[in-house]
Amino acid sequence: MNANVKAESDAIALDTGTNAQWHARRLAATPRGVGVMGDFFIDHAKNAEFWDIEGRRYIDFAAGIAVLNTGHVHPKVQAAIARQLERFTHSCFQVVPYTEYVSLAERLNAMVPIDGPRKTAFFSTGAEAVENAIKIARFHTQRSGVIAFGGAFHGRSLFAVALTGKVQPYKAGFGPFAPEIYHVPFPCHCADLADTQHAMEQLFKCDIDPKRVAAIIFEPVQGEGGFNPIQTAAVQWLRALCDEHGIVLIADEVQTGFARTGKMFAMEHHGVSPDIVTLAKSLAGGTTLSAVVGRADIMDAPNPGGLGGTYAGNPLAVAAAHAVLDVMAEERLCERAQVLGARLVTHLQSAKAKNPAIGDIRALGAMVACDFVHPSTGAPDAERAKQVQQAALKKGLLLLTCGVFGNAIRFLFPLTIEDSVFAEAMDVLDSVLA
Repeated sequence: MNANVKAESDAIALDTGTNAQWHARRLAATPRGVGVMGDFFIDHAKNAEFWDIEGRRYIDFAAGIAVLNTGHVHPKVQAAIARQLERFTHSCFQVVPYTEYVSLAERLNAMVPIDGPRKTAFFSTGAEAVENAIKIARFHTQRSGVIAFGGAFHGRSLFAVALTGKVQPYKAGFGPFAPEIYHVPFPCHCADLADTQHAMEQLFKCDIDPKRVAAIIFEPVQGEGGFNPIQTAAVQWLRALCDEHGIVLIADEVQTGFARTGKMFAMEHHGVSPDIVTLAKSLAGGTTLSAVVGRADIMDAPNPGGLGGTYAGNPLAVAAAHAVLDVMAEERLCERAQVLGARLVTHLQSAKAKNPAIGDIRALGAMVACDFVHPSTGAPDAERAKQVQQAALKKGLLLLTCGVFGNAIRFLFPLTIEDSVFAEAMDVLDSVLA
């Protein structure tokens, strides 16, 4: 490194600046397609709190979009990464394998609710896991069609966004998309299972023979779509439908996995075994790791070299994931999710009794959301949801919106949050909902 480059690097490292200055620099240096909610910049964090570069404290009810179920810089996760950092950071598992990848696969194989022998492959992102799950299903069935659901979110890469069932902002302007992807209504609180069944029948009559369908993919609770839990009867019907036609059933648990819903995986609420499960987000405590876990016979279908990636199963992320699984068991985060979710729902129901702009409240464990509506018509009110979000942010509580109409607030606090911090957040929430 020459002297000029080093001096510039040192200056950047020492230049803290203000939020406003960095916001202006971000707008000048990064594309507008990378949408950013906040105009402040994080400096450091601990568990469910973080502080910006000007020293302001926030309570984090976003958790990096459901990534930090074990909180910011959990000491056990931090220590695991530090130990691995001293050993090696990369070898590419497909070139020089390491034992921790194998042992983590063994742990997930033993945990994920899939019948029979299971195998796991690691990747980097949720979208990458979804795309590889489809690749595996296509190779196993030697078919090409894929069915997803309206309101779904499966990622931003080109095939994953084609599976996504929401046009703005994810699909608009990015087509054409891969062929033979079909969507039907999602059977949740806002759609009748009979409507979904009828749409599927029409699909099979008008668009694609079920014997050409490789996979049906769904989220047990739609994330970006509005935190919509699927009906158990719908999961049972999907399982029977896939068995009838030889279709691979894929449960996308990227957001629902790892204790968020009060069980380790949301599929455990339904007692139905999928063929493949996709995992990411809270798997590795904020480091980059995703996984595809599936029936061994399906996972073994692709030829050697057909799966993988240079950074897939990165050693630092694998080490973090081992620590995350330890923390979840030791701190009983499934039970913690149920307790905290119930507390939050109590506050939301109390607010709804006084505020006619609060619509439906949905919860599965600590995966909780509430809609905002126009009181006179019941129509979705996205502007009201944004107002609530901004009012909470001004009081130091970070919330996220979601939903096809953008009118829902979702709550994604770390499951390790201290009771005192959670109570403080509830006070803020009560005040902005009043």
